[in-house]
Amino acid sequence: MARTRKGRDISGWLVVDKPAGLTSTAVVNKVKWAFEAKKAGHAGTLDPDATGVLAIALGEATKTVPYVTDALKAYHFTIRFGQATNTDDAEGAVIAESGLRPGDDQITAALPGFEGDIQQVPPQYSAVKIDGERAYKLARDGEDLDLAARPLYVDGLKLLNRPDPDHAELELICGKGGYVRAIARDLGEMLGCHAHVCQLRRIWSGPFDVEEGASFAQIETLARTPDIDTLLLPMETGLADLPQLICTDPGAARLKNGNPGEVITAAEYGEECWAAHNGKPVAVGVYRGGTLHPSRVFNL
Repeated sequence: MARTRKGRDISGWLVVDKPAGLTSTAVVNKVKWAFEAKKAGHAGTLDPDATGVLAIALGEATKTVPYVTDALKAYHFTIRFGQATNTDDAEGAVIAESGLRPGDDQITAALPGFEGDIQQVPPQYSAVKIDGERAYKLARDGEDLDLAARPLYVDGLKLLNRPDPDHAELELICGKGGYVRAIARDLGEMLGCHAHVCQLRRIWSGPFDVEEGASFAQIETLARTPDIDTLLLPMETGLADLPQLICTDPGAARLKNGNPGEVITAAEYGEECWAAHNGKPVAVGVYRGGTLHPSRVFNL
């Protein structure tokens, strides 16, 4: 007999302004406990020392996680020139040093080489899997990994500030699967001076902005009280990049059973959309001539 999950049937998105020093998994577990939720997941891991937007889905909103994960994300980060580390951030051991420091014009001239569709080699200490094992676990065991480059779309990379010769502050807007640490490492190599990330903050992710993020202190204060639900955003917030359709009463009934259902509004044939009925999300699927063919159904 299958075990029944304990917790509340609550669905929605919580934007957390993640503090440094916590893993993304630890934040998800804290949020799940605070809301007494049956199910929770996040859309895009942040390194423990990184801060900023960590979008957490509760309940049925977990079915919309892929649409947020696939969306563009923006980061503000600080690079330390002159040192390469084995983790490509300040937590790692220094493995190479240089006395060279690039000028602002050199940095600005190098940045377009990281824009558009690029190939990026993940850091040695990353969550990439190699024969079923995480790269960071193998790296901790002393293995020198030969990681394959992976495609990454970079929408923009620009210099924001130069506080001193050793540091530069940049903004990165990129798609799914990007490593800011790898950008810093490769920029340092291109400029011939080595570099690593010493500070990283995600300022937005898809439809979620850090300005609307709840602090860890807020979550702890409101944990397991009725007021904590005021922090939640509607689950359809995670579908902001998809067209919305309205379905008929019979169409909603069919969609809820996993069958194609009639919709009143229209979209481009073959376009991925989501359908609502009486103000609630019913399903995500492909629009085909007056009907939505569901790929995900919501039980609200």
